[in-house]
Amino acid sequence: MSTNIDVAPTESLVTRGRLAFRRFRWGRPFWAGLFTIVAGLPIAYLPYANLTLGQLTIRMATTAGAGSLVIGILLVVLGLTIWFQPQVRIFAGVAAILLSLVSLVVSNFGGFLVGFVFGMVGGGMSIAWMPGEPVASTTDEADTADREPPVLTPGTGSALASFDGPAPAHGDEPGKGNPRAD
Repeated sequence: MSTNIDVAPTESLVTRGRLAFRRFRWGRPFWAGLFTIVAGLPIAYLPYANLTLGQLTIRMATTAGAGSLVIGILLVVLGLTIWFQPQVRIFAGVAAILLSLVSLVVSNFGGFLVGFVFGMVGGGMSIAWMPGEPVASTTDEADTADREPPVLTPGTGSALASFDGPAPAHGDEPGKGNPRAD
């Protein structure tokens, strides 16, 4: 008495997590946010770090340590904003570039140029990112293949909608297209 139960294969938890992360990454400027977050870490950390070489301790503290901490935290927050609020990516990108420029003066040359470079690249990538268009499936193409093209109406963004009339004949307007008579 055996029954055949047809069980569909299920995706593992790792596969579902990987696919969810892929959808998350493709729908926003992921790398811009990551670069901006990485930029904030050395800018905030280095003014408070101690470097020990044998018995020699080098402290890189500056008088503007609090300013470095604020700039670093703001860059991390801007990176998270780029990830979770992609509609304000241009503002966040410009702010990240400005904070990276300010960090050159305030925070040990922008975290020894590491944080500065990451901030500039992340801010630029955030400004340049555009959301992608969804890919039409093949069934949509079959449905739209038999349709007529849409009619262009004025006021809908079509620049050619107002040019329905014939082209003007050459030389109809005085002074246009005629050679100068001196």
